[in-house]
Amino acid sequence: MAYGTSANNKNKEVRYLNKDFSQFRNNLIEFSKQYFPNTYQDFNESSPGMMFIEMASYVGDVMSYYVDSQFKESLLGYSEELRTLYAMAQSFGYKPRLSSPSTTTLEIFQLVPATGTGNNVAPDYNYALNIKAGTRVETADGVVFRTIEDCDMRYDSARSVRDTEVFERDSETETPTFYFIKKNVRAQSGNITSEDFSFGGAKKYDKVLLSNPNVIEIISCVDSDGNNWSEVDSLAQDTIFDEIENTSGNDPLYSANSDSVPYMLRLKRVSKRFVAHKRPDSKTELRFGAGISDNADEEIIPNPDNVGSNLPGSPTKLFQEFDPSNFLKTNTYGQAPSNTTLTITYQFGGGAQDNVAAGRINKITGITFDIDETNLVSSTTSFVKTSVRASNIEASSGGMGAEGVEELRENIKAFFQAQNRAVTKEDYIVRTYALPDKFGNIAKAYIVQDDVLSENEEQETQPNPLALNLYILGLDTNRHLQNVNDAVKENLKVYLSRFRTVTDAVNIKNAFVINIGVDCNITTKGGFDHQIVIANVNERIKQFFNIDRWQINQPIILSELQNVITNEVEGVASVTNITITNDNTFSSIEGYSGNRYNIGSATIDGIVYPAKDPSIFEVKLPNKDIFTSVEGGQG
Repeated sequence: MAYGTSANNKNKEVRYLNKDFSQFRNNLIEFSKQYFPNTYQDFNESSPGMMFIEMASYVGDVMSYYVDSQFKESLLGYSEELRTLYAMAQSFGYKPRLSSPSTTTLEIFQLVPATGTGNNVAPDYNYALNIKAGTRVETADGVVFRTIEDCDMRYDSARSVRDTEVFERDSETETPTFYFIKKNVRAQSGNITSEDFSFGGAKKYDKVLLSNPNVIEIISCVDSDGNNWSEVDSLAQDTIFDEIENTSGNDPLYSANSDSVPYMLRLKRVSKRFVAHKRPDSKTELRFGAGISDNADEEIIPNPDNVGSNLPGSPTKLFQEFDPSNFLKTNTYGQAPSNTTLTITYQFGGGAQDNVAAGRINKITGITFDIDETNLVSSTTSFVKTSVRASNIEASSGGMGAEGVEELRENIKAFFQAQNRAVTKEDYIVRTYALPDKFGNIAKAYIVQDDVLSENEEQETQPNPLALNLYILGLDTNRHLQNVNDAVKENLKVYLSRFRTVTDAVNIKNAFVINIGVDCNITTKGGFDHQIVIANVNERIKQFFNIDRWQINQPIILSELQNVITNEVEGVASVTNITITNDNTFSSIEGYSGNRYNIGSATIDGIVYPAKDPSIFEVKLPNKDIFTSVEGGQG
């Protein structure tokens, strides 16, 4: 038999390491010579046999390329196709950026009339407006921005400082008639539009495609019955953060703090939900669930009201095993819209072209006010509303297009490492600072393991592995440290509940503020005015103790303070002594914290250590608490 027996075929050696055309070609020639020596011997380039060998090598090369390419595309570190990277991103829970809006700070102005007579004239803040989020402003060439939070002129707080100046005086009496009030608010670029989508009968995992590319945010999704549909990270997520205005009607427990905490944060269970799926073609799909009711699927989540009731048809579930992870979701994955029309309002646009210079945004094209006009003069109210002006005090920035391949790859890695949960102490600190300002101001945060008493005879303390103590502080309108009120603590508790692990209990407490004074003795160089040098030293010490530079449990290193004075203040020859005091700054009468602290005992080798209980040093009144003297002279 010319072509050999079946036994010979089984013993033929096939090489599986060929990767390119030349390897396939050379090995096919070698294979033919070895196993078919008498069948074909003409391996000339122009021979018919070589044509078939090279055609087979070509096919092998192409197949090898596609196999290698597919394997490469399956690896995050080597994938080059946006389509593949988008699929990987969304499997990890990361939403690729189609575009980013440009952001800036707007100054918003309004006028309010004066009230009172004589020396008691003051602004009538009853006419102060709450300028609602979503106020539309534009540049002269049509770049659109909108405010992303309320600008409430009625309140002045550390979170939202209000400036007031006299705008107009009576020509005869010089008594103020109108005041000018101003606040800053964040704004971002992008156009807003709405689209309607009609649905018939319920369809599992139905989806709709928004017509505009580069969607930045889904603002709202409302059906024809007035029900809100909520965006979630995945359809298995059935709770969202819900914000409610902090009023006595909504929350009588915390409404007393509404000036500094205008909104309360709540966890809300939602059955009507969707996910926003980003596509490589810059379009966005909204995908819905598979269920038709609000009820959980009892096949995986037993209802305790029904289990074991001995009623006809009631499940016992006594011998059924359950996956604990399934208790976090249902088979329905949210409702499917049926026999309704969804109105979807969203923001789109953004990009580098939306980055504009300072002062370019000055045209208000859409604005909504919240004001109680009871007992107010209607003509004055109308005038106040028309007096509103806006301008960006800084150049807008942050506008970018879609993520490129390399950026997307790195962002996926970073998101996966973050895991969207709080595990380490650093995770909790970052999440604490990430609490939006409208839910409260947190300026300083520090976290330690909780302690419990041991059961030994010495009754020593030992770490409690199941609890953490989170110490926080806020700032008042003068940027002085203050304790955080209960409304902020409640919002922070709700916020952290979404990210903390099951085994972690987080106790939120106020840190201690230790108010200090600084006495400094220096010698000066010849030819320098002592008073000028003293003033400059005091100013440098003030900068050194700027509260923005200090954290809870940070010690004072006296040598660092000595070096900055000696090296950075002109005219200082040397610093002979620096003394930190608490003798006159512990009293609460002048606004100090009232915490007495033994500075002498806490100073070791030129370092002033904070208290064992988490605390922070603060020079509250620099003009009073900082004193510099010149050796041999008068301070």
